[in-house]
Amino acid sequence: MQVTPATTPAAKELLPQDAKFMAQFIAMAPFVFQTALCLRDLGVLNLLCENLQGMTSEDMLKKMNLSRYSLNVLLDAGESCGILNENNKTWTITQTGIFLENDAITRVNMNFSQDVCYQGLFNLKESLETNTPAGLKVFGNWATVYEGLSSLPRKVQQSWFEFDHFFSSDSFPRALPIVFKDKPKKILDVGGNTGKFAVACTQYDSAVNVTIADHPGQIEMAKVNASNNNVADRVHYHVTNLLKHDQELPQGHDTIWMSQLLSCFSDEEVVMLLSKARKALGPNGSLYIMETFTDNQKFNTARFCLDMTSLYFTAMANGNSRMYRSEEFYKLIAKAELKIVEEHPFIRLNHTILKCVPA
Repeated sequence: MQVTPATTPAAKELLPQDAKFMAQFIAMAPFVFQTALCLRDLGVLNLLCENLQGMTSEDMLKKMNLSRYSLNVLLDAGESCGILNENNKTWTITQTGIFLENDAITRVNMNFSQDVCYQGLFNLKESLETNTPAGLKVFGNWATVYEGLSSLPRKVQQSWFEFDHFFSSDSFPRALPIVFKDKPKKILDVGGNTGKFAVACTQYDSAVNVTIADHPGQIEMAKVNASNNNVADRVHYHVTNLLKHDQELPQGHDTIWMSQLLSCFSDEEVVMLLSKARKALGPNGSLYIMETFTDNQKFNTARFCLDMTSLYFTAMANGNSRMYRSEEFYKLIAKAELKIVEEHPFIRLNHTILKCVPA
């Protein structure tokens, strides 16, 4: 299934004066983002959410550990950004400000942008010219972020996992009935990360065994997770480098699961991984792929976020992957000698699950 691509408000033709403002908004975007972040993290947004009738700056100063200068310059910037309003020396929070403070997706995205991506995006141009994650050097000397994931600074790692899990874990309750419709006994979770899906499977079906195939650092985190959930006896591990052509996946599984994995690789690497999965399937086995396709979104906000996230892959992750359009991705499936036999769109908000079998 393919829906009409969402059109973001920014893509609509604007009147000249509005277009000029949008151009300046983009030019000053780092200032806008840091203003919003400081308003949130210094407690201004929370204070105004608790006092929706509004407050004077003098009243705010009594409740905050900020100088008059710092608060006033932040309030003025917040008003110009559309986060705050001022009327007769009384400050109130706008709907945008309320979302910045209280909306879970917005909070996760802001933390990810600030902690994981902000410094590295300075190197985006270099990444586009070299197809390497040039921004990753702000954290370490790794070829991809996945190799260094377990070694990232704690706050960076926390924001990375919150971002990754927020957009996948919440989809598991709707994904599990689809995956377990064929009553699999052995599941291979490729790129299983910290083991959240593996644990969810063992809790959904008391007889299933799950093997996680991933890098060594992720495997160690998955072991801890399985142990903490008392399912260590049914979660198994296969340490591998997914990018190595000569490292095959373990064979004989009823179901292979790939969740938000293939968007982390280039076209050629996606075909290689899908081919590995095809070879690893047991008789009558199925491959389930869960991805977020940019042209298969209900809401323009989701499309916008996905297109921006592609630049994280460019600058920080590996330099050569992206969030795919569905038609591009389906061609890669065919190249790997697989065919789609079921399609389940709009899992939770923006995921699609594809069930594939050998062609």
